[in-house]
Amino acid sequence: MKKKRTATIDRKTSETEIHLKLTIEGSGRYSISTGIRFFDHMLELFARHGAFDLNLHCKGDLDVDQHHTVEDVGIALGEAFDKALGDKRGILRAGYFLMTMDETLGLAAVDLSGRTSHVVETKVRTRLVGDLQSELVEDFFEGFARGARANVHVKTMYGRSNHHKIEALFKAFARALRFACSRDPQLKQMLPSTKGLI
Repeated sequence: MKKKRTATIDRKTSETEIHLKLTIEGSGRYSISTGIRFFDHMLELFARHGAFDLNLHCKGDLDVDQHHTVEDVGIALGEAFDKALGDKRGILRAGYFLMTMDETLGLAAVDLSGRTSHVVETKVRTRLVGDLQSELVEDFFEGFARGARANVHVKTMYGRSNHHKIEALFKAFARALRFACSRDPQLKQMLPSTKGLI
């Protein structure tokens, strides 16, 4: 049995303090607290649908705004995946998933390419979904892309419920990332790039 890929990230700035532990080959167990309950719920869905074990606790300056908390959690989570994956030999590297959430359809595509890029289209037009400032969904995915050195594209294709639009994206993202992180027996120790490094 291959060794489980894990990472621990401790990130402290004047705005946030984050402790995070990730196991890629997990069983969807989680303990998550960011001070933003809807954001916690999305991260719990992410862990469960990706079958990642995730312990994530963030103390942020929510008295100022939610931005620092959401963005820094994205960065730290991306850094955890980058660290846990090491040199990325033998992984599939890219993945995508279409996720239905009742009347909503969400799409996510991920490439663990070593290059940072993100495209986010939620189609959410309300300021808040639950207690989360909806515009910050993009900041989370941008932060993740930066921390993981990845391309992250997520898009709501259609839907009515703003809750479902965001939830479909997090679920699709988790499943796309799970595939991208998967080891391919055919690749074994091969680096999934012609450049010689990722």
